[in-house]
Amino acid sequence: MHLLRQLAFPLLAVAAAFFVGGIVVLLIGDDPFETYALLIGSALSWPDGIGRTLFYATPLIFTGLAVAVAFRCGLLNIGAEGQLYVAAFAAAWVGIKFGGTVFGEGEKAINYSWASLPAVVLVPLCVLAAVAAGAVWGGVPGYLKAKFGAHEVITTIMLNFIAAALCSYFTQYHFKAPGDPILETVPVGEAARVARLGSFIPGLPERIPLNVAFLLAILACVAVYYFLWRTKWGYEIRATGANPTAAEYGGISTTKQIVLAMAVSGGLAGMVAINEVLGYRYLFYEGFSDNYGYTGIAVALLGRNHPAGVFFAALLFGALSRGSIAVDAFTERVSKDLIQVLQALVILFVAAEVGARALFSRYSLLRRSKV
Repeated sequence: MHLLRQLAFPLLAVAAAFFVGGIVVLLIGDDPFETYALLIGSALSWPDGIGRTLFYATPLIFTGLAVAVAFRCGLLNIGAEGQLYVAAFAAAWVGIKFGGTVFGEGEKAINYSWASLPAVVLVPLCVLAAVAAGAVWGGVPGYLKAKFGAHEVITTIMLNFIAAALCSYFTQYHFKAPGDPILETVPVGEAARVARLGSFIPGLPERIPLNVAFLLAILACVAVYYFLWRTKWGYEIRATGANPTAAEYGGISTTKQIVLAMAVSGGLAGMVAINEVLGYRYLFYEGFSDNYGYTGIAVALLGRNHPAGVFFAALLFGALSRGSIAVDAFTERVSKDLIQVLQALVILFVAAEVGARALFSRYSLLRRSKV
């Protein structure tokens, strides 16, 4: 019964968002049924629709898990955007420095690398660099929160700007190819690139950027579930989030759990680099993130901060991103901005339900205390 109730509210929120969105489409002057048919049909067509839906969902799974882990410790990680930025640059840096990257030919060739490692060594090294960079960037606001009481919302937002500025600086002045008008690094070495799923799944073309990162995202969901509900550290994180005072009384160091939760959260956000740098663009590009860190907050809310819920919520948001292209191209008046409206409505209805539950719980406690 509890599981059904947990599933019912997110589904109702999505249904309500689509209903209100349909009214908006109708007021604009288009047919909501045709619009939604385009949206869903484009997202679920094979192979392009499903392939790109899963590709768009992959970074949202990582950032949704990142936000969910922090939430379980009673923390709001607004810094997943900055964490994935430094992670992406770290992965690109390792892929360039140890991937044998050379730009140009002949005497004008510029050697950016220190060594040329094989793929079996370089790929895990790039992944480790991304996770470590994200974990460090997430652990900093966790330490400031635990040690000095600095609010994680403020510190993570500030660190987002610092991350973007640092990555831009190093890209512009140290790793950008001469004459390139785009703010991006030179490509990582061939050995640093992970395979696209089209290379071994029949019927899925390799031009679709869906790559091994999606499989790692599924494994991350399983790992996060095991970590939170089957390990001592996960129990202590959840206890800290549920009631810090009781957790301290029970012998749990809440300061350690805050730092651990934020570091794990940052590491998960950093795994976005696998999808974007190692599996898709093969370089660090300044505007690569489509607000993945911020959308991850909505994914975690809709998914009830549970790995399974995060997975399906990310699939929904990925489908909306894919379907928005068809809506923009084949409807007369509706643009792809409809997807932003639907996402905002989903967040609004989920937040309203969470707020109503909290208000009802407080009212019930007050009534019991008076009795």
